[in-house]
Amino acid sequence: MSSEQLSAQAPTAIRPGRRLGVDVGTVRVGVALSDPESILATPLTTLERDRRKGFDIKLAANLVHEHEVVEVVVGLPLAMSGGHTDSTRAAIAWAQGLQRRLAAKGWSVPVRMLDERWSSAESHRALLQAGVSRREHRDKVDRQAAVTILEAALSMIHRSGGLAGVEVPPADGADAGSGAHQTTVASAETTAHPEGDLS
Repeated sequence: MSSEQLSAQAPTAIRPGRRLGVDVGTVRVGVALSDPESILATPLTTLERDRRKGFDIKLAANLVHEHEVVEVVVGLPLAMSGGHTDSTRAAIAWAQGLQRRLAAKGWSVPVRMLDERWSSAESHRALLQAGVSRREHRDKVDRQAAVTILEAALSMIHRSGGLAGVEVPPADGADAGSGAHQTTVASAETTAHPEGDLS
């Protein structure tokens, strides 16, 4: 095999920098952060959902800026059949809202979505193995789900040398806080108040 063919098959260089993993729930949004080399994923914070004013989206955008994040990966909660549910549409709308917020602030950070059908079960299992009682799961499971999503994304990125998940579809003017947008997204393989401008 020629050197040109080997070069063509080599994975593209991974963009250095921290990545943010997000699990969008009905009540809370779990957030996880990677190290600058995008090797490890650790829990960062939990945000309270704010469907009316989108305050959680503003806080998430501030976290992206504060930690100099180079890419955001939002969990895509598909049905086991691969179809969409209300939770799927809500997560898509939330990701669209974050994408718009980042663009409005002039922060060029891509937002992608990754199939998270197994993240909840894996998160509960990880917490039990860590000695966290089921009674305490509510306060920790959202962040752990975000860690699970981010770990899957980092694994895909290092394995392929490219991007994890799929692009967020255009919002077409939908309200990011409502979770009612009906956009279709293809499946991919698989309460902090930081300082900053919230206007």
